[in-house]
Amino acid sequence: MTDEIDLSQLPPAEPYDKARDEAQRARLLDVWKKPTGWRGVSAVNNSHVGKWYLLTSFAFFVFAGILALLIRVQLAVPDNPLFSQSLYNQLFTLHGTAMMFLFAVPIFEAVAIIILPEILGARDLPFPRLSAFGFWCFVIGGVFVCGSIFFGVAPDGGWFMYTPLSSDPAYSGLGTDIWLLGLSFIEVSSIAAAVELIVGVLKSRPPGMRLNLVPLYCWYVLVVAGMILFAFPPLIAGDLLLEMERAFGWAFFDPDRGGDPLLWQHLFWIFGHPEVYIIFLPSIALIATMLPTFAGRPMVGHSWIVLSAVSVAFLSFGLWVHHMFTTGLPEISLAFFSAASEAVAVPTGIQIFCFIATMLVAKVRPSVPMLFAGGALAIFVFGGLTGVMVALVPFDWQAHDSYFVVAHLHYTLIGGMLFPLFAGIHYWYPFVTKRKMNDRAGKWSFWLMFGGFNVAFLPMHWTGIMGMPRRVWTYQLSDGWGLLNMVSTIGSFVFAFGFLVLAINVLWPRGKHAAAPRNIWNAGTMEWSEEQEGTPWGVRSIPYVHTRYPLWEQPELVGEMDRGEWFLPDAEEGERELIVTDILDARPLFVQRVGGPSFLTLGAAFCLGAVFILATFHLWTWTLFFGAGFVAFVLRWLWTGTARIPEKTTKYVGRGITLPTYAQGNKSVGWWAVFITMTGDMTAFTGLVFSYFFFWTALPDFLPSLADVPAFGPLMGGLALMLVGWGMTIAAREALRKDNGTISMILLVGSVVIKTAGIAAWCYAAWAVGLDPTVHSFDAMVWMLILWTGLHLILDAVMHGYVIARIWKHCCTPIFRADVINLTLYGHFVAITVIVTFALLALFPLMMGVL
Repeated sequence: MTDEIDLSQLPPAEPYDKARDEAQRARLLDVWKKPTGWRGVSAVNNSHVGKWYLLTSFAFFVFAGILALLIRVQLAVPDNPLFSQSLYNQLFTLHGTAMMFLFAVPIFEAVAIIILPEILGARDLPFPRLSAFGFWCFVIGGVFVCGSIFFGVAPDGGWFMYTPLSSDPAYSGLGTDIWLLGLSFIEVSSIAAAVELIVGVLKSRPPGMRLNLVPLYCWYVLVVAGMILFAFPPLIAGDLLLEMERAFGWAFFDPDRGGDPLLWQHLFWIFGHPEVYIIFLPSIALIATMLPTFAGRPMVGHSWIVLSAVSVAFLSFGLWVHHMFTTGLPEISLAFFSAASEAVAVPTGIQIFCFIATMLVAKVRPSVPMLFAGGALAIFVFGGLTGVMVALVPFDWQAHDSYFVVAHLHYTLIGGMLFPLFAGIHYWYPFVTKRKMNDRAGKWSFWLMFGGFNVAFLPMHWTGIMGMPRRVWTYQLSDGWGLLNMVSTIGSFVFAFGFLVLAINVLWPRGKHAAAPRNIWNAGTMEWSEEQEGTPWGVRSIPYVHTRYPLWEQPELVGEMDRGEWFLPDAEEGERELIVTDILDARPLFVQRVGGPSFLTLGAAFCLGAVFILATFHLWTWTLFFGAGFVAFVLRWLWTGTARIPEKTTKYVGRGITLPTYAQGNKSVGWWAVFITMTGDMTAFTGLVFSYFFFWTALPDFLPSLADVPAFGPLMGGLALMLVGWGMTIAAREALRKDNGTISMILLVGSVVIKTAGIAAWCYAAWAVGLDPTVHSFDAMVWMLILWTGLHLILDAVMHGYVIARIWKHCCTPIFRADVINLTLYGHFVAITVIVTFALLALFPLMMGVL
């Protein structure tokens, strides 16, 4: 139906009626308002959750910054007895952990949650409760990890937690478990945000905003969210392997039992190097959004910037060995990864040159945001040049693990992330608060931070060249590093004072100040169309957008939106509603109803946090109890907030367009959420497959004789049973489509029973030949792959039970069957996992044994 709509030939809006407008506004306000008092924690609006994210991220930044100042005080003079070696190790570990995991990535998510819906001209993101859940996971996990230092049990193995020291509880205490399980929990938040943002950019664009019209900021968000989906899961897989060795003695990293500590470095840096670009690209996106505003013209090379961002993302996944040049890898590997590390400078340089070209072809208005943006480019370019240096193997051999690398890292990240972020704070502060920051204080904060940063980190290049290693607790006067370290310490305090000026400027009460003009910078992007009163619904009506800079190129658009002349100007049914569009041409597909305020997200986050925290202390009974609580909260959340049967099948949205109020399959956002989540899950599984083949290539005796591999018969039988169970789920979907709910429920029950028999057969196949995961890495990998499959089948069984209940209660019907379709999609991914696992457990050992 929507394929036949010609959006360029829409009928005119109805004449403006003040009484109608006021009634519509009142209904919208009632639907979208934030709960008051203590119930405010149940809010899910992007404008509120985004602010919580922002403030919490900066709280962790301040915490990490204080740790950095303590580190600099310790290193200010030689032989400083201020901190013990153990406490110093905790300080620098938590500093890096908090900056990388609790600030650099969450701040991107915070900014995106705040401005992405508005820049898309949308009411909210497609899964507001998921955003709230991710935020509470982030808070609970961050407090757990950072609070450990006040009890003397903070992680002390570095933010990279290298094995074998971290894998042996005798050498690393409870802090390592806190790091592993706490950060795994925090990564749940990051992946949840990635799902929300990917679906938001792809499916929540306003009608008419084709892919070639998507703002640069949205492109960067899409690219970075996709990178999170592929970068974070391998680290989760590595965390799982490391925690299984620490908690249960499984043999993954112990060389005496066929393990290899180098595996951890591979899994960590497969995450760690893309992480640098996950941090860098969102901040470059802020500059790409601000620069056209102050240049007063569209960005030069829009398409080139998009292609360059995608290229950076692609290349970043082929650079992880860049951090492992000194580990004894073959020279051919070093040459390949060195060349790839050099190549990433090309697309990065294209983006920088496009920014410079935009400034050259226009007269850029001076402003505090552009001051910070200019400082960011200067610092980042310098950091990029030292990056090219350490990408050269001979130089890296000399500079590796020295303070030269510390200086390079901070020039890249602070120049590439922090200064653009400060520019963005000055730029979007009037959008968030309806007030303007003090320009004079902004300039003072810039020069203090710019000068302090360079005074602090420029000398570290020399201390590194002079031989000062990273992570040293103290040093002697005869080393000759004292003066440079004192200069760095002074510079760090100057930088901190500059940030204090910025923080005061941000937090200074401005309630009595005059409100800032609505589009104070005369920007061309949609977020500045938000009404000055700060209404909770985002946009008054969802517009038709057919240009890249709508506020410049569609000058009547803002007034039309305010008067409710576009889509969904009302909330007659009392529902929070969005318009979902197709991916390529942004044709409207259906009206989506999203959940309102709810304590379910907070309860789910609390229970899941308890699972990770209690597992840290090996309190397994309580872990299972809160795990059940988490499942209960999530099921209630899904039951009440997703795939609800609407009171009417279609809805008039305005301008002559009527849309469905329900969607299923790949038209629905729920289907895309399952697909994207399972893509990330498959990436984690790929990390386990990588581990299997790493052991095979690194250890000549990894594969035992055919008599000691899992029995082929039970493996084959288990495979057949699980694939039959998969087929029964598909048959259940088709039975429901044909209006046979009873047969559908019987097939779903049978699917669970048969799959359970299949995984039991696999367990027997490993047990029958005496495989012990504490004895050898092959045994451990076999049991890990079986465990991974079994955990997915447990989730599969829970989902089957949920769908059976939905069919029983007539919430999933032949017409409205999104639940069973999404269940089948999940089953497809599980089937892939089962087939690949069978190949690793049965076919590969058999093939190698024959050869």
